[in-house]
Amino acid sequence: MALNPLDDQLITDYIQSLSRLTGIPLDKLQQYGSANNLLNALEHPYSLELTSAQIRKVELLNAFLRSHRFLQWEEENAKQVISSPEIANRYFSIHLAGIKDRERFMVAFLDRKNQIIETKVISEGSVSEAQVYPRNILKAALNADCSSIILAHNHPSGISTPSPEDIMLTKNLVSIFSPLHIQVLDHIIIAGTTFASLANLGQMPRVAESTPSYSSQRHQAREINTPYSIEFLPSSALEKQTDDEWER
Repeated sequence: MALNPLDDQLITDYIQSLSRLTGIPLDKLQQYGSANNLLNALEHPYSLELTSAQIRKVELLNAFLRSHRFLQWEEENAKQVISSPEIANRYFSIHLAGIKDRERFMVAFLDRKNQIIETKVISEGSVSEAQVYPRNILKAALNADCSSIILAHNHPSGISTPSPEDIMLTKNLVSIFSPLHIQVLDHIIIAGTTFASLANLGQMPRVAESTPSYSSQRHQAREINTPYSIEFLPSSALEKQTDDEWER
């Protein structure tokens, strides 16, 4: 609980505001907060045994908060290019970090200067997987007339390790886009406050390594181009992350 009167007041204001916005009884929120992290009331609303109307209001509030974070990011970074995994993480975290009840797969379509043309939600699934249709990504990329793409999805488990399905899907998409001279720059995995970049991990294929497949896949989720800066992690760091179950 709070450590000083200011913290107490902030928590009180938070509970009262959440109650007014969602219709969740004040005493239920207070009782829940006495033994649990109050943020879970938004991230895991079903744990409070709410009515369908209250659940809907929580979902609308979460959607509003995600939109607010995105618009705030856009205003602060209007002219900023997505030039590194760290910047890509900050961008996609706005869309994905707070989602813990399902996997969401997204793609950012970039121009030659790595400026975002548009970002699309390609699919949403269950807490452990999402069905991804490569043809939908291809269609969106051609419509955007992009030069490169960045893939991203969340791991609701909170563990950012790329799964074999994540890597297989990435390789397949590289095989599809390479002949079209559209580069797959990275695949970002958001897991709460942590993230993984296949580019940083050295697991991003740069050339087609297999026959392209347009079937749906599941994952268990002459101008000078602006470079996408990648900092490969040393092998010792990778071993430590594996030992600590840093990844999924």
